[in-house]
Amino acid sequence: MKQLSTLSLILLVISGVMAQKSNGTVEGRILSGTGEPIREATVFLQNTAYEAQTSPEGLFSLAVPPGDYALVAKAVGNGESMVKISVRGGERLEIGDIELTGTPLALNEVVITGQPEPQSLRNSVYQVRTIDRERIRLRGATNLQMVLNTELGIRFSNDLTLGTSDIQLMGMTGRGVKILLDGIPLTDRGDTRESLGQIDINTIERIEIVEGPMSVIYGTDALAGVINIITKKGSEGSSFTFNARLQEETAGDEYNALTKKGTHNQSVGLTWQNEHVQLSGNVTRNNFGGWRGASTGRAKAWMPKDQMLYTAGARFGQKQWNIWYRFNGTDETIRYLGNRNPNTGIAADKDYISKRWFHQLQSEFKVNDRLNITGAGSYTDYSRRTLSTNVDINDRRTLSLDPGAQDKSIFTTAFFRGTAFYKASDYLSVLAGIDFSNNNASGARIKGSPAINEYALFIAPEIRIGRSIKLTPGLRFLKNSVYDAPPVIPSLNGKLTLSKSLDFRFGYARGFRSPALRELYFDFHDASHSINGNVNLKAEYSNSFNAFFVWQAVSREGFRIGSTLGGFYNVFHDLIETAFDPNDRTQTTYLNIDHFKTTGFSLDNKIFWKNLQATVGATYIGRYNKFSETPGDFGSLPRFVWSTEINANLIYTFPNAGASINLFYKFSGKRPVYEIVDEAGVRLEETAGFHMADLTFGKRLGKHLNLLAGVKNLFDVTNLQNTSADIGGAHSTGGAVPMSFGRSYFAGLSFQFTKKQ
Repeated sequence: MKQLSTLSLILLVISGVMAQKSNGTVEGRILSGTGEPIREATVFLQNTAYEAQTSPEGLFSLAVPPGDYALVAKAVGNGESMVKISVRGGERLEIGDIELTGTPLALNEVVITGQPEPQSLRNSVYQVRTIDRERIRLRGATNLQMVLNTELGIRFSNDLTLGTSDIQLMGMTGRGVKILLDGIPLTDRGDTRESLGQIDINTIERIEIVEGPMSVIYGTDALAGVINIITKKGSEGSSFTFNARLQEETAGDEYNALTKKGTHNQSVGLTWQNEHVQLSGNVTRNNFGGWRGASTGRAKAWMPKDQMLYTAGARFGQKQWNIWYRFNGTDETIRYLGNRNPNTGIAADKDYISKRWFHQLQSEFKVNDRLNITGAGSYTDYSRRTLSTNVDINDRRTLSLDPGAQDKSIFTTAFFRGTAFYKASDYLSVLAGIDFSNNNASGARIKGSPAINEYALFIAPEIRIGRSIKLTPGLRFLKNSVYDAPPVIPSLNGKLTLSKSLDFRFGYARGFRSPALRELYFDFHDASHSINGNVNLKAEYSNSFNAFFVWQAVSREGFRIGSTLGGFYNVFHDLIETAFDPNDRTQTTYLNIDHFKTTGFSLDNKIFWKNLQATVGATYIGRYNKFSETPGDFGSLPRFVWSTEINANLIYTFPNAGASINLFYKFSGKRPVYEIVDEAGVRLEETAGFHMADLTFGKRLGKHLNLLAGVKNLFDVTNLQNTSADIGGAHSTGGAVPMSFGRSYFAGLSFQFTKKQ
């Protein structure tokens, strides 16, 4: 009997070995739509149990019996692809690269903004929207404004006097929006968020938008929300990557190839890495030739802009520790071309020259499975120079000697942030940190050489109660060297899991915004301006409430539907605005007005069905009418004036052809506001509503080349009708409101080559 058992065992082993010898091997690599390897993608043979996951280099290998199969590859955040294969025993079948087209609207994004550690969007207590790399690419955008302009709750305003744009989020201006680059705040010289237009879009991995105050975690300016721009970090393993981009676009019907009229974008980048070290660099040129519009002579309605963007990075990492340095440089010139004086023949030109040198150093140390420590430091040197020149009839150029014609303002910021995250158990974790910032300014229009130091300590524990409730209370303690900052900033955010498919998020937060150096110390006087800073300003603060129902209505293979219904209510105190100086009506200064409110509702739907991804949503946002509280003076008025927005972003892919067609649409309803006419009354003024849409077509040409072409601003929007009576100043709100330079056409090629080492 014993001999029979031994013989059976031997036969079993032999049969297993023979079976293994008769198997074939299937090998290949999984790539994203941009040609980068996808790690942890799932590869399986349909209707069998044979399955594998890809390595960090995107590689896979399957040992399977001989036969004909359908091999399927899929990955989170991407589509899936199927390949018919025939396997022969004892042979290796190399099927090469399999490309998975990105699905940027999948409902299982991983987010990091405001989180103690990366986690799925569903687990976050904050309501976060994401825009990933594939969706950015499909926009054909050369700056962030082109990506964000069809997002719900976001509007842009353009100041053609200075050639700048500003963002508005959920009814608040850019002064209440915190702009972060990899979690580090960006410096702006004044009210507008110019930094949004000075980031190289070719280096961005994704964008995360958090609605509502985040002052506990991120400090000043985060009253309306946070926009965190997250750059590409590369993949694991050893590789060399070269990428390049060339895109040409008209400005309305104006265009010259590669230079002068139209928009011209060229970019080139290199990345080298091995297991522990990564080195990268990127150079991008954005050139806009301006747009004449209704202007005559030398003048242009939209000023020409020439911009050079430089990035360089170095990263060193080990299993538990990594450190990286990144440099972002901006060299930008915006040109105002004046018309010639009919008597002298002299034209007055201005060049607005901006230089931003932004250094980041970040490190992360994983002490153990429970404790993680991070540190981040940055230094920004940002200057804005006005170069005024006179051009005679022979085109000879000389410096203008007018008062204030030559000016340069310099702003420097040093910032440090350190955090510690400790996970005590599955039900309790704590995020704690310290912030320090030093802001300095100098220049002819800056009173003295002021400096502001701010110190802060924050703590935000995360508490789980059972499996359904998650709470994150927070406190921020701060001290400012110049003004009386709020000593404590509280917040409370939570998430309640109502069912497998329905979550409820809610939050309260106290927000605040420090007076900026420009508001405190800036003096500007010329023919069109008479503005003085106010050193007696107080910090703005707000009380904000929001709530969101998030419903994953359908979630099954190849078909997902999710809806988010939200509402918010914000009350702002001591809001800083420009106004006539009460002691001298001929002068303008910055003052703390009494209070301001915004409220609104939003509905956002995401659909993923086979090759179609879509978002369809709407918002209804109200802004407070300050005159409504004085009915005795101005009569009965509504407390809020309302604006509507509707958007629909559709992406349809053709996997077999490696192509896609993409529509991005948004309707921004009219924007009403009550303005004082005289001492006896006010009137309702309105900025007209408008439709904005882009249509793009993408096609992959081989393994390394992508073609993208399309039409932007399909409805040919230029200026919006505005009924405001304020038309007296350089930056008045009256007259036509510039929105765009009309319908444009573009075509671009992007190339990426990656070699594994």
